[in-house]
Amino acid sequence: MNRNIKFSVKAVLFSKFTLAFSFVLAAFSLSYFAMAQTDAYIIAHQTPIVLHAARLLEIESGKLFQPGEVLVLGERIVAVGQSVEHPKGMQYFDVGDATLMPGLIDAHIHLFLHPGAEDLPPVEESVPWRTLIAADAARADLMAGFTAERDMGTEGAGSADTAVRNAINSGLILGPRLRISGNAIDIMGGHEDANRFNPAQAVLSNADRANSADEIIAVMRSQHKEGSDFAKIYETGHDSMVNGELHTPYQYTEAQLAAAVEEARRLNAVVAVHAMGEPGTLYAAEAGVASIDHATQLSDETMRLMKEKHIPAVPTFAIFEYFAEHATSPETKAREEALLKFKIGEFKKQIAAGIPFAVGSDVGPFPHGTQARELTLMVRYGMKPLAALPADLIEGAKLLGWADQIGTLKPGYYADIIAVPGNPLEDISVTEHVRLVMKNGSIVRQ
Repeated sequence: MNRNIKFSVKAVLFSKFTLAFSFVLAAFSLSYFAMAQTDAYIIAHQTPIVLHAARLLEIESGKLFQPGEVLVLGERIVAVGQSVEHPKGMQYFDVGDATLMPGLIDAHIHLFLHPGAEDLPPVEESVPWRTLIAADAARADLMAGFTAERDMGTEGAGSADTAVRNAINSGLILGPRLRISGNAIDIMGGHEDANRFNPAQAVLSNADRANSADEIIAVMRSQHKEGSDFAKIYETGHDSMVNGELHTPYQYTEAQLAAAVEEARRLNAVVAVHAMGEPGTLYAAEAGVASIDHATQLSDETMRLMKEKHIPAVPTFAIFEYFAEHATSPETKAREEALLKFKIGEFKKQIAAGIPFAVGSDVGPFPHGTQARELTLMVRYGMKPLAALPADLIEGAKLLGWADQIGTLKPGYYADIIAVPGNPLEDISVTEHVRLVMKNGSIVRQ
């Protein structure tokens, strides 16, 4: 063996040793980091925390404690009031001239969408890339004070939201508590199908296709196996405004929706629908869905059923405003503005009718972390702050299946708490400027 060969062999061996050592070092570093994170988590959750602010809002009654304090131990609230016990060794946080209140709930989000990518995301972006974007979106929503959310369809990313939810639950990434649906369910050529392209090219849809009750059930079973918490179904579309009136064809009959609701019941789940107007909204109410999202047009009979069955409307004003303000042509702008104007008028009728509401923004096509705008708009268009906040928190907790767990500050509830400047009962827009975020007893933003 000549000298050059010996040198090459030594170089290769040294390189392999260096690489192996690097892997060992990296593994040790990751293990140490994980232990350090775990230790910090244990310390935080073994140490009592007291949050103090100028005010604390009791959501159900609208009462303001002045000042207000919350005692937290582990992941749960221990005590709430003007003053609470200050245990020895506690951590004390005074957020000053602010209001302590429960973490916000967004009942209609799209983690897998971002501005400019809502039309053809399955074609333009890979699922791994979209999953990374979704993880970042989840973090942005949490930092904005949204400690619980309902993801209303991955828009063609299948069950990738299962991974995001599970990663949050296991502590790998930061994000809100999530209820997820996987893909939404749509008919062939329906609202979220790729309809403007050559059918022979079989362009990927933004939803899972189902054309009958049997097909809906089959899709729901597949999604449930992949980790979905509920089913999201497109009930209406394509929407158009004609002479100031909304026209939105239905996609499934009442019987088909009822079959989906029954299958969801068997799976210990629920069905939520995208339904803009009649008769689809009526079919959804008759079938007994969990929520009617967008709910731009509701007949008297639909509203009667919604009150009787306690089916909340989720208006999603924020997305309508965004599309009107970011229209790509004068014609599109005029259409979006007409649709928003019509929606506002119908919303006032819905408030007068006394139907239940939950709060959802449809965030995704507009930037994540900015969706508290929805509360501002609901108040601007007719709700009182003391109606909008319970809609968000009390109804939102029920809709997500976490009633008696989140949505109010009570002993035994999860310590999902935010602090907002000023008084949200006087100016609801302060929810757009969150100062402190605690989720599950851990402060994630201060």
